[in-house]
Amino acid sequence: MNSYRDLDIYKMAFDLAFKLHKASLDLPKFELYEQGSQIRRSSKSVKDQIVEGYGRRRYKADYIKFLVYSHASCDEAISQLDMLIALYPQMSVFQDLAKEYDILGRKINTYIDYVEKNWKT
Repeated sequence: MNSYRDLDIYKMAFDLAFKLHKASLDLPKFELYEQGSQIRRSSKSVKDQIVEGYGRRRYKADYIKFLVYSHASCDEAISQLDMLIALYPQMSVFQDLAKEYDILGRKINTYIDYVEKNWKT
């Protein structure tokens, strides 16, 4: 592994943030700066916390801390998606993204377990 870009969780988080960003731009105008802005920030935070943790990977506790932050941001994105699904059930893209974020959350959690058990500092 030469870069955070090699991590499957980063690749998935980046892809989902990109998809979510594009989908959020189809929200009604008044939501672009409310719910839309909030979900864009939380979705991008998932990938950014992975990157920051990777930069501190030399220190196992710091790496795990930022992976936990990433997981928390993933949960936040799911919560925001739940709200968008309730508000705009006709926009099925948000339901699809929620399922993918659930999978990402499980993968981040699995990776945290791996780092806790196997990471050497």
